[in-house]
Amino acid sequence: MTLTRPTIIQGGTVIDAASGREGLFDVLVEDGRIAAIEKPGQLSSHPEAARIGAEGQWVIPGCIDLHVHLREPGEEWKETVRTGAEAAVLGGFTSVCCMPNTKPANDSAEVTRFILERAREAGAARVLPIGAISMERKGKQLAPYNELAKAGCVAFSDDGDPVADAGLMRRALEWCLMLGLPLSCHEEDRSLSCGGCMNESPLSLRLGLKGFPGVAEDVMIARDIELARFTGGRVHICHVSTARGVELIRRAKNDGISVTCEVAPHHLLLDESCVSGYDTHYKMMPPLKPHEDIEGLFRGIEDGTVDAIASDHAPHDRDSKLVEFSRATVGILGLQTSLPLFVELCSQGRISRRRMVELLCYGPAKSFGLSSGTLRVGSEADITVVDPLKKWSFAPSEVRSKSKNSPFIGREMTGRASQVLVGGRWVVRDGALASGNKEVSE
Repeated sequence: MTLTRPTIIQGGTVIDAASGREGLFDVLVEDGRIAAIEKPGQLSSHPEAARIGAEGQWVIPGCIDLHVHLREPGEEWKETVRTGAEAAVLGGFTSVCCMPNTKPANDSAEVTRFILERAREAGAARVLPIGAISMERKGKQLAPYNELAKAGCVAFSDDGDPVADAGLMRRALEWCLMLGLPLSCHEEDRSLSCGGCMNESPLSLRLGLKGFPGVAEDVMIARDIELARFTGGRVHICHVSTARGVELIRRAKNDGISVTCEVAPHHLLLDESCVSGYDTHYKMMPPLKPHEDIEGLFRGIEDGTVDAIASDHAPHDRDSKLVEFSRATVGILGLQTSLPLFVELCSQGRISRRRMVELLCYGPAKSFGLSSGTLRVGSEADITVVDPLKKWSFAPSEVRSKSKNSPFIGREMTGRASQVLVGGRWVVRDGALASGNKEVSE
């Protein structure tokens, strides 16, 4: 629903890491952009404006997720661009970057344009396609980067598979340096991971499950850092899960190498012990880690090494999870749970609310060179209003995605996106998808 007249979001606590603004402010939205941000009561010169009450709530930039799987084209029974984009806005995300492991892979302008058209039809979150690094994601031949960038891709990745060929990775970085776009890298040396399905540890031995050692992730992070050092290209490390990986990235940043990284909420909130019951909803890639690695991730969040929180939203049908743990698909839903889980971490004192906003908004935008992620005057009105005290249950009926593969289903949550605007369009109203053409003031 487009806001047809000036609208003021009033009474809320504005938190914007990009500008350093934090406090009580009213936000004026006009013609799809943020027209003014003033202290409460100072926008009285706009008596014609509609009002959105945000008392006791946080007004933040629309959240950005750099790592989601929307499955369309090819696996529409798991997810579609529409259901994924709607799940995104319900979770407070106004922009999502979708990985290219579709069927066919997003290695051509035709697939990119198809995804963007589906996103326009959905009219929910902005969907920003990520193109494939290699044709069909097979790691043999470079994809047509210039064609994909012109069609609308914002980055390149073979996520779901690593780029095993270091020479191809070098050439990819050199091409993307010319385009000014990053490579988003799934880090796994498969000669070390050997098809492991959980973290290699004494627990994996007791459970009789093949282990995936953390070094399989670390050595590929180190390789791509060195290739970025050599080429000057931009590397973004996906779903970092080891303390050593964070340390490698920290040192690379200190050396001035163009590297950014993301951490997934499940790698912060769940550990390898969750696998003890063989529940396939806890099967992730990379796999869940022990306490020492989790603390390393939190240290990376605290000192600024970690740039973004990304859900790695991975919808899967029920049948692909109802099999033996070693055969089950990897990944969980994340778009509707990431924000409330981080609100809970704020309430526990594990992270400040400004740092949370930086990781969900400005950090992701900066990592991929996006213009969003801020509430600066003149920027597009991508805005999320968060009720940090809202209690609710992530029940199956609340899941907007087509799939239901989440260990958090049934969990009592605290914190929820109550209102969401995308480019001045009101897409979530009172915690539900907006519909109809009623004015905001009603």
